[in-house]
Amino acid sequence: MVTLYDVPADDLIEAVAAELEERIEQPAWAEFVKTGSGRELPPQQDDFWYVRAASLLRKLAIDGPRGIDRLSTEYGGKKRGSTRYRVAKAGKSSGSKKVIRTILQQLEEEELVTTVKGEGRRITPEGHSFLDSVAGDVLESLDRPELERYA
Repeated sequence: MVTLYDVPADDLIEAVAAELEERIEQPAWAEFVKTGSGRELPPQQDDFWYVRAASLLRKLAIDGPRGIDRLSTEYGGKKRGSTRYRVAKAGKSSGSKKVIRTILQQLEEEELVTTVKGEGRRITPEGHSFLDSVAGDVLESLDRPELERYA
């Protein structure tokens, strides 16, 4: 049986994002919001919402239960360090918690993720089977000789 660990992450996230487009809906405000305080512009991808949802789902499946604060740290980046009177070193900035929280709530409505008191969000068995079935489809669609041993 093929699992999410058997396929490349980029291919899996792309395929899961395509599947999630049919299951969740992007909010109207999503095209205007930045993905973190260190960003200057909103994302330019048309399917950003679904790619981020797929990435969150994969991250919860691999790393276990995570809270929104921890996830926002992982989706953060560098913040430019210049201030008005001096130039400072670049610091760290966290990702948008509103985006992460809204996506996780949508995934909870689809019963792919559940809330665990004191631990954060955790992927459900339905979420694991969803990821594994998409991983099987991805593996079938790949024409890479080095991955044929998994089939």
